[in-house]
Amino acid sequence: MTTMEEMGAKAKVASRQLANAGEKKNEALKAIADALKANSDKIIAANAVDLENGKANQLSASLLDRLMLNEKRIDGIAQGVLEVAALPDPIGTVISGSTRPNGLKITKVRVPMGVIGIIFEARPNVTADAAVLCLKSGNAVILRGGKEAINSNKCIADIMRDAVESVGLDKNCIQLIEDTSRRSSTELMELTQYLDVLIPRGGKGLIRAVVENAKVPVIETGAGNCHVYVDEFADIDMAAEIIYNAKTSRPSVCNAIETILVHEKIAEKALPVIKARLDEKNVELRGCEKTIAILGESVVPADESDWETEYGDYILAVKVVDSFDSAVEHITKYSTGHSECIITENLKNARRFTECIDAAAVYVNASTRFTDGGMFGLGAEIGISTQKLHARGPMGLNELTSMKFIIEGDGQVRI
Repeated sequence: MTTMEEMGAKAKVASRQLANAGEKKNEALKAIADALKANSDKIIAANAVDLENGKANQLSASLLDRLMLNEKRIDGIAQGVLEVAALPDPIGTVISGSTRPNGLKITKVRVPMGVIGIIFEARPNVTADAAVLCLKSGNAVILRGGKEAINSNKCIADIMRDAVESVGLDKNCIQLIEDTSRRSSTELMELTQYLDVLIPRGGKGLIRAVVENAKVPVIETGAGNCHVYVDEFADIDMAAEIIYNAKTSRPSVCNAIETILVHEKIAEKALPVIKARLDEKNVELRGCEKTIAILGESVVPADESDWETEYGDYILAVKVVDSFDSAVEHITKYSTGHSECIITENLKNARRFTECIDAAAVYVNASTRFTDGGMFGLGAEIGISTQKLHARGPMGLNELTSMKFIIEGDGQVRI
């Protein structure tokens, strides 16, 4: 088996070729899209093994949904690759420029980061999504997926590597770590000689482990303990629809909500309407005492851990709050800084919410499920950054680049 050092060295060599590949990158992306569709049967067969293993290991329904690939999803992945190919190439873009009084021309331009490492969990589509975004932005990538999707990941990675090689690029610009033990994660986090940045994609535990243990720079992404606050001035029907969408359309993703806060002045009217909508998907509610008093014993009593938990499932914590400030205080305490929402017809409260809440995406009267590069018009994204340095929110092609200064003179020396 190839060692991590060998993978790093190969990625570094490939990154130098890719940094100046120009239109070849789009040729490779189109070849990848064609190859994924042409080999869909092979991918589905590999994925079936992962699904059987997942069922045997008693993965939840939502995790199995994340894991599952079918022809429609593979076509969607291939279409996503073509959409990335159609995006403008960020490399070489002039960010700014000026001419100094001494005649020096200084230009700041976008350049690739170099070699990006990505650690992710049971979503095999990430193997393709991450690889093609890195390729388009001129970066080599080393992928380390979870054991749940290893067969799917190996199949997809092999198909992409062959496609890249078919157009004359170094296939080692895409590499997959096949060892899914904790040791391989640790080795990747310590690959300082070759890795320029590491991006974790997954649950809170994975992200915390990477942030706390990595020796290479990390861009923190994805943990989504997201809230909806139903203000006293909310449209109740609108609130029910937004909450239903934000919780149930895909409960396993990071932009799904995990807690709703309802102002006590509207709670008695709003909560039964909201519950009736959520009952359509059998969402389990875990509520405070006031919530139970309104909705009855079908609500599971909530404890402190419920306010902290990213369920990723058909479970929703519910709390009745006595004021706008109490809602903001709760969100400030428990939010992971991903996506937060207020539902209100009061313009003043809407503005206060957007000013007070510190998150990558703050919504007024819209589902948090829109926190996505494609939905924001940014094209595909590699994840949602919940930190403030370098990038915040959906991370598209520009966020996978660095910059350098180019200085042109005609003999100037510093005195």
